[in-house]
Amino acid sequence: MKRFLKFLWLVKMTLIERRRWWSPKRDGIPHVFYGYEKLPSRFESASGGIIKCQDLESRFPNSPASPNLLYLVSSALPPHLPILIKSAQKAGCPIVLNQNGVAYPAWHPQGWEQANESLALAYHAADWVFYQSYFCRVSAERFLGERKAPGAVLFNPVDTAVFTPRIPALPLAPVILVSGSHMFRYRLEASIQAFAELRIKQPNATMIVAGRYCWGPDEAACKQEIREIAVQYRVNEFVDWRGTYTQAEAPALMREANILLHPKYNDPCPRLVVEAMACGLPIVYSHSGGVPELVGPDAGVGITALRDWDQDHPPQPTALAEALAFVVAHYARMSEAARHRAVTVLDVKTWQQQHASLLESLVKL
Repeated sequence: MKRFLKFLWLVKMTLIERRRWWSPKRDGIPHVFYGYEKLPSRFESASGGIIKCQDLESRFPNSPASPNLLYLVSSALPPHLPILIKSAQKAGCPIVLNQNGVAYPAWHPQGWEQANESLALAYHAADWVFYQSYFCRVSAERFLGERKAPGAVLFNPVDTAVFTPRIPALPLAPVILVSGSHMFRYRLEASIQAFAELRIKQPNATMIVAGRYCWGPDEAACKQEIREIAVQYRVNEFVDWRGTYTQAEAPALMREANILLHPKYNDPCPRLVVEAMACGLPIVYSHSGGVPELVGPDAGVGITALRDWDQDHPPQPTALAEALAFVVAHYARMSEAARHRAVTVLDVKTWQQQHASLLESLVKL
């Protein structure tokens, strides 16, 4: 029965995509389809790759009817990807891929090869690839294979007119933010331990933990598990436990804190980091993945890490605590550097313009 239902679904999606791409617009203007009939608004809960589509949609609205260009994000690929790619290619429409990270043994121990199959399909079908960091490019070339078609590195953006520092600035009673999708327990465990060490020298420090607790199937159980660790280290009463938040709520959340703690190992190009920087938050992070490329030399402190595809190397809590203390001691300079880098290097208007130049050239070919 399940096979029959899947067959019916495939037939339905094939008919939908054939109809969609039957007569693409040929007016020289990009009419972009992002693979979904409707994208979530900034007032709905959304994370990961779909946010890049939201950024671009404000310049190039989603066009489910008669599009002439397919734009895909590797971390938000639609379930009917093979049908979608084949239909766009048959219509002679260009495909652009925004490439994030890939699966590899340390991150996806069981079945990483299978997890990369859809990524590889989009990667090799694309006429152009935007890599979210140099780390993303190296990862893709290593695990998805070499490409002959062109591409370029383009960091994830932030709207610096929306993500702005708090005015007047928070008094420096350190408020540490740990946020995002917590897919690995070590991210929060190391953060709690580092926070406990920081409080020995900074007894007025507090912490906000926001986002999804998703390293196990039961989110409530994951949250309880990490709260028990906070109790063990005697800091639970100093932690403000939050849940998920929307893009519209993110700027206010950032402005409640003054340092972002991001201990994830080999994070390819986290949007969270650039949003925090735009709000003037220095970053304490694992010096791995694409994060060092985003933060630059002055907007945070990275904990040295090996590059390893077979095993994760989380930063040690003591090193994180020392880095937090360093940021507190040099806060004004590092906060200013974080905001400056966001405005000059990572602003969404520059990102959109680079997309516009490419997309317009592709549909005029």
